[in-house]
Amino acid sequence: MPSASRAVPAEVDLLVVGGGVNGAGIARDAAGRGLSVALCEKGDLAGATSSASSKLVHGGLRYLEYGEFRLVREALREREVLLANARHIVRPLRFVLPHDARLRPRWMIRAGLFLYDHIGGRRELPGTETVDCARHPYGAPLRAGLRTAFVYSDCWVDDARLVVLNARDAARRGAAILTRTELVAARRVEGSWHARLKRSDGRMHELAARILVNAGGPWVTEVLHRCGLSEVKAELRLVKGSHIVVPRLYDGAQAYLLQNDDRRVVFVLPFEQAFTLIGTTDIPYAGEPGRVAIDAAETAYLCRAVSGWLARPVTPAMMVWSYAGVRPLYDDHAKNAAAVTRDYVFNLDAAGAPVLSVFGGKITTYRRLAEHALERLGKFLPGAGGPWTEAAPLPGGDLPPGGAPALAAALVAERPWLAAATAARLARSYGSEALRLLDGVAGPADLGRDFGAGLSAREVDWLKAEEWAVSAEDILWRRSKLGLHLAPDAVRALEEYLQR
Repeated sequence: MPSASRAVPAEVDLLVVGGGVNGAGIARDAAGRGLSVALCEKGDLAGATSSASSKLVHGGLRYLEYGEFRLVREALREREVLLANARHIVRPLRFVLPHDARLRPRWMIRAGLFLYDHIGGRRELPGTETVDCARHPYGAPLRAGLRTAFVYSDCWVDDARLVVLNARDAARRGAAILTRTELVAARRVEGSWHARLKRSDGRMHELAARILVNAGGPWVTEVLHRCGLSEVKAELRLVKGSHIVVPRLYDGAQAYLLQNDDRRVVFVLPFEQAFTLIGTTDIPYAGEPGRVAIDAAETAYLCRAVSGWLARPVTPAMMVWSYAGVRPLYDDHAKNAAAVTRDYVFNLDAAGAPVLSVFGGKITTYRRLAEHALERLGKFLPGAGGPWTEAAPLPGGDLPPGGAPALAAALVAERPWLAAATAARLARSYGSEALRLLDGVAGPADLGRDFGAGLSAREVDWLKAEEWAVSAEDILWRRSKLGLHLAPDAVRALEEYLQR
């Protein structure tokens, strides 16, 4: 059980530093190959970049403009893999791309969408279609005068839960997941790494590892420095991406991809039933990654970009929440931050005990990145098993026919006292594991205290025991987005409950 994975082992094959999507994915893959693994994360899982994305599993349509054909092909293939293995937290989404000939010509968009439909081997999602904005419901939210829109497919993902589920599966396969545990220093001693780890309560631990994997994200170079390695061949470029959330702007389950006059694009996505998510910006960043925040200029940029396309203007005063993250991209020396590659690069230092550092990457390709990382380390791990994750569902991903909606209906049918909205959220968040969460619950009293929006003490206890949640922020903004729905007094009640 994950609760048993908090002990610090004395020795492991692999020490993974960083609890974002890349670190959790590598830990899961390695544990499934029979390796002993420990993952240390100085904060919460997905506490930085991996919970600050646009929440998309996609090929990256705009990357075709920059000639990133290999990256787009791999990402589109991985989109299909994730959709098959994590249907509770990944769902199909139709994107509407309205056309304005002043920005990109029709032939360019058609050619890009044709490639997008075919280079990744699309098997399940519907292909591109063209709609009349004046007649089709997708045109209703758009400003008057637009004639044509292109509609294509991608997927939405709960990014933070994707990280947690990878960590859960890694723990289930024997990995030690050490949250609130910081790598203080590491050094090479007789062919292995000797690492000093500091827990949040101040306790220090020693751990020996044959191999160190540096998945520190924005802190990847800092991790190398703590290992006594100052010369790094690959370079890191930090780019800030910010998002805003506003009350729901339109009816319907479709998303919009809106072009801007700076040749960037902005996503407009349905979010948490009652809201709309808008993002993202691309701004060079030089500050401390843990203190990143949206600024007024970014908010104005996003509002202006969306208001140019929608019939209903969006203003900064409408914003109910915002978040920002730092993308740790491999520096390919592109002049424009939006043009910097989203591909990943490995730096392997084998002058003694090996250390593999990860530069760049995107959520969609994290599983393939993990496979490639284990391939690079294969010669140092002769007894390890082979690739296995492509056909392996993540925890909760073994859903019944009909997916999460069918599971939610079954939960209500068996428990008529359970609110339909709560059942739907549990099915989307936990998949088949919602049955375990509710095991032995005969009525509302067995759920314990109700904190609001369907969040019960039973669920909070599950998140503490099974998903490494410690604080109200962990629960309300990473394990869920219930922070958008709870009143301040409910948040305080949750904090008091966790402290007790």
